[in-house]
Amino acid sequence: MARQESSENPGRLKQIALTYQMTKRVDSKVGLVVAAVGIVTLGVLLAIGFAIGHPVYLGLLGFLLAFLAMAIIFGRRAERAAFGQMEGQPGAAAAVLENVGRGWTVTPAVAMNRSQDVVHRAVGKAGIVLVGEGNPNRLRSLLSSEKKKMARIVVDVPVHDVIVGDGEGQVELKKLRTTLMKLPRVLPGGQVTVVTDRLRAMGDLMSNMPLPKGPMPKGMRMPRGGRMR
Repeated sequence: MARQESSENPGRLKQIALTYQMTKRVDSKVGLVVAAVGIVTLGVLLAIGFAIGHPVYLGLLGFLLAFLAMAIIFGRRAERAAFGQMEGQPGAAAAVLENVGRGWTVTPAVAMNRSQDVVHRAVGKAGIVLVGEGNPNRLRSLLSSEKKKMARIVVDVPVHDVIVGDGEGQVELKKLRTTLMKLPRVLPGGQVTVVTDRLRAMGDLMSNMPLPKGPMPKGMRMPRGGRMR
């Protein structure tokens, strides 16, 4: 057990270090902000401890709360930096959807045109969510076509559509996960499985092509005929 824990800790520390380096490239003040949060939190608890005559107890509590506050602030700024780096890259929405959490089945690139406008599909207790990224005007026809296809295969299942972007009526990439989680849960778990199986049986654009994790390569093109090369 001791050997196993010692082998896991270096991996975690390395991951934290890499995350910090990535964040610092985008957010140069992350170290100062996190340190300031820890110092202020510890200082406030120590001051309260001296005021009430229990500096040791409040000092220990302050240390724990300071560590927790630093972890929360660092996590938020790291997440913001990651979204900032992904934003605008093809396939960024698919990368976010893959990390939405349990209860969702995600199929990247169920529809795509030659301009690399793409539609991803997520199925969960909220129903079917079609997420488009690319040019909003061209995406409307893609989303409309996919919604009609859904209506022919699954009946009485809500189909939501989302366009990722920063324009009016669009959802920012960093808010995509929150948007999905806020959708009302209307399907029981068993029905979600049935819907997922039906959609898988239908097939999709990428069913015969392995899709790499993360944003799609910028050189990917949709040739004439609608088949990927």
